[in-house]
Amino acid sequence: MQPLTKAKFTKLIQHTVLEKRLTYIDAIVDICDENKIEIEDISKFLSPVVKEKIEVEAMNLNYLPKESTLDFD
Repeated sequence: MQPLTKAKFTKLIQHTVLEKRLTYIDAIVDICDENKIEIEDISKFLSPVVKEKIEVEAMNLNYLPKESTLDFD
């Protein structure tokens, strides 16, 4: 695997999501397993877009508290 950049890793994640029909979380785990990369080492390669998609997935899976979408104040 070539040296990683945010752009390359983002493209790889999006390709894996579409190709293998995985969630973003599962795609990252799959990429790390295939390339023998520690999950803890990839945070610097996650683009804001991917981070947001992971956060939404985590909230939908109840891994994170859901944020209210309506503000009545």
